This record gives sequence, C-alpha cells and structure tokens, in this order.
Amino acid sequence: MRVNLGAVAKESRETLSGSKRGLPVVGLEHITPGELSLLAWDVDKENSFTKVFRKGQILFGRRRAYLKKAAIAPFDGICSGDITVIEAIPDKILPDLLPFVIQNDIFFDYAMGKSAGSLSPRAKWEHLRNFEFHLPPMAQQGKLAHLLWTANTTRDAYKKLLAATDALVESRFVELFGDPDKNDKGLPLTALKDCCIINPRKSEDKRLVKGLEVSFVPMAAVSEKGALDLSETRLYEKVKTGFTYFSENDVLFAKITPCMENGKGAIMENLNQGVGFGSTEFHVLRPIEGVSNPYWLYQITAFDKFRKDAAMNMTGSAGQRRVPASYLEKYHIGLPPIDLQIRFAEFVRQADKSKSALQDTIDRLETTYKSLLRENLG
Repeated sequence: MRVNLGAVAKESRETLSGSKRGLPVVGLEHITPGELSLLAWDVDKENSFTKVFRKGQILFGRRRAYLKKAAIAPFDGICSGDITVIEAIPDKILPDLLPFVIQNDIFFDYAMGKSAGSLSPRAKWEHLRNFEFHLPPMAQQGKLAHLLWTANTTRDAYKKLLAATDALVESRFVELFGDPDKNDKGLPLTALKDCCIINPRKSEDKRLVKGLEVSFVPMAAVSEKGALDLSETRLYEKVKTGFTYFSENDVLFAKITPCMENGKGAIMENLNQGVGFGSTEFHVLRPIEGVSNPYWLYQITAFDKFRKDAAMNMTGSAGQRRVPASYLEKYHIGLPPIDLQIRFAEFVRQADKSKSALQDTIDRLETTYKSLLRENLG
C-alpha cells in the first residue's frame, strides 16, 4: 500500500534540559553523504545545540538535501538545528526499514523540491511528512529490511577495502620518502615551484589549433579520491578562453572551498589528444622531466596536512575562498631521486588496478541496492 511518511514516522523535538557534559555532539559536517552509519562526532566541544536525539533515531540533514545526508544514531546525543530527528511509529513501520525510506534518492529529491531558501535551502518536517511511498505489509517488512541491510553491509565492506588500498599507498609513500612534514629521510628541501611547473601557459603548446577536440573537465568530473570522468570533450576554440588549460600527466588541484578541503584533485591521464581544459577553480602542477613524477606530485597534494595548511593560506571572502598559487610555489618538500619516484608510481599503478576492480564491484552493488529500493519502496 502507499502511505505518507507522516503516517508511519514522526519528528522528535526533544530538547536538552540538563548538562551537555559528556554528550556526543553531531553537526551536519559529521554525516557522510550516502552513508547510513554515523562515522564522526565530537564530545564536549563548545556548541549552542539543544536538540536531543536517541539511539536508533534517524538524523536527516535538512539543509541542502542534495548532499544526501541521513544516518542512524548509534547512541544518545545532541545535534545541530539543521538536522531533523526522525523515528518510526511503533506497529506502523519496522524501525529497521525506516532508514532506507529516508536514505533514498527519491526521498532526497522530494526533500530538495520542498526546500526553501536560496543559498542554504532547508526542508521542513511539515513538508517531508507528506512524502508518499510504497510500504509492504508488516509481515514482509522484516524480509525486505534484512535484504537491504545485507546489501548495504556488503557494499560498506568493499568501500572499506577501497579505503584500505588508499591507506596502503600513503604508507608506501612514507616508506620510500619519509614523512613529508618531518623530512626524516633527509631529502633536499625544495620549493614546489622548482619541482614542477605551476599553472603552465597554453601559449607554449603548439598542438592547440582550431578544430582540435580536447577533454573537458569540470569540477564535478574530479572526485575526492583522484578518480576522473573524461566523458566530455569540446573543440579547442570553444574553451580556449575562460577555462584552465592542462596536458597529459599534469596534476589538477582544486583551489576553491570546499572542494579543496574535500580532496578534489587528479592526475590527467588518457586525455583526448593529450590535452584538456576545465574549471578555472583548478591549479595545475606539471611534472618536470627528470625531476618529478605525477604520482609523487599528486600524493603530496592528497595528504591531509598539505590541504590543512593550504586552507590556512586561503584568500577571499566566505564561500569564495581560494588557495593562491603562491602557496604552492613557496611550499617546501623533500625532493626524492626520480628513480625512487618512478618506483612509487609503479606501485600506485598496481594499487589502482585493485581499486578499479573494487570500484566496479561497488558500482554493481550500488545498482542492485538502488533497484531494491525502487522496486520495493518507490
């Protein structure tokens, strides 16, 4: 049968009456997009929150619903006012099934459509409660919940393997080159501008002529883990002004907040005609032959410490803060011999093959998972 969300679930509006001391604190920044598990929180951090949540309730990010933030509370705590706390109504819907009604593309699309506000659109429970979906009889809800949780758990297990592979690459970097912050291998400290060409000029590239079809890379085509979507191409004359130029084996580094802090960046490989153009919000790092390798350069920019330092050096107003090229130019790093960098690159290529196989499996699981949601709750 088809039901409204408000008929089977309700908003919890409990507020704190006692001390906050020792209570976990959850803000929107702690909820991972697309994940049912709550992976981060603070304790005893100064805050103005008074909204209480209880273990098992669902924390839905009502601000910017397109971010797809909804997680199950693993404990009691307090949360941001931009989080709507939702709980199942006993005997109406199985509590184990409700999270999949909320963490669902159809629901997020509905929430976004009902949101109000320009810069930070927010959805209200009075509108969310009217969301309509198919709900199986109670006797079937347990079987469906078990199936969905199995699919979700399996998908999460592969994601953890993917994260472990990334960690292995970082570990190999430190093994070969030492901790980049401590330079404990005693490598010659070198300014990054002497390790690579930062924001190379397109005027020096003789391949750039009218009619040349090049890869086009908007910000959305670059992931937070170095993945790259090269499905879009454009003619050179359409992108020669107003976009950032780069070439095969260059490294892109997102300079604008929050893309920079989130880790957006990638090595440019398999570009159409070996050339690309993209968002002006990228800095470009071009390896110097015999001096640097793109895999070594990318890994430097991928380290949390590098990006945290970059965030401290941003310029501009709130929401439009950017990392200036001068930060990259003056950044000092221990420069290893090129043969050691090449050895690292070979290791990363093998790791990337493993990551590609894992990602293919995750994508298949994701497709199956979403099909289950559509067929049973759509």
